[in-house]
Amino acid sequence: MSSSTTDVVTIRDGEGVRLLTLNRPEALNAFNQALWLACRDALAGAAEDPGIGCVVITGAGRAFTAGQDLTEMADPSVFATGEEPGYRQLMPVLESFPKPLIAAVNGVGVGIGLTMLLHCDLVLMAHEARLKAPFVSLGVTTEASASLLLPAAVGWQEAAHLLFTEPWIDADTAVRIGLAWRAVPSADLLDEAMTLARRIGSMPVRSLVATKSLMLSARLDAVRAARSREEAEFERLVGSPENQEALRAFFG
Repeated sequence: MSSSTTDVVTIRDGEGVRLLTLNRPEALNAFNQALWLACRDALAGAAEDPGIGCVVITGAGRAFTAGQDLTEMADPSVFATGEEPGYRQLMPVLESFPKPLIAAVNGVGVGIGLTMLLHCDLVLMAHEARLKAPFVSLGVTTEASASLLLPAAVGWQEAAHLLFTEPWIDADTAVRIGLAWRAVPSADLLDEAMTLARRIGSMPVRSLVATKSLMLSARLDAVRAARSREEAEFERLVGSPENQEALRAFFG
């Protein structure tokens, strides 16, 4: 068993499994530039490691992730260096991740906390966890190819309801509509996720990669095209009067 910690993620490897923990609990694990890039590196490293057959992603503290760090979104100086936004660096790695990926949703999952689940192969949620997709109310639009993957996962009308009315989605509902595979007691969540991951990680890695590649091949081009369309619309909408008003209301 080996482990490492940065300022924003914790990585623990063992028994064919990488446990990746989002580690900004004081910010409800909201994604800032550092966290986007740390997740990119952790997943890319797992993809290349022949000793890892499965990855589990979870959150520290009481949240899975509260989504994009809106403080950073509202601060143009963050990207004054010209560095590409971390979201755009993580997504190509996440959407094509070549090994089984399990989400252990330990608490609230907002925005990317919901949409990243569409790129996971299995999702376990604690009974207390809740999900939400607040894009329209922020004056922007969806991300992470959710415009394609959410209707595919839950059906058109359910996706329309989730995106246009933005309800909180509890764990049982997430299982019923196909956003999650199982709902489990909070105290058992990580143990169950890791037991499942170790079972998967004990399989031949080459076979896992070949099988995941075949599953992804049917959709990957469409996923990339959907994300490209979303990014163009997002850029058009961010900074709009509606978006600025929503951010002012948030920081109130």
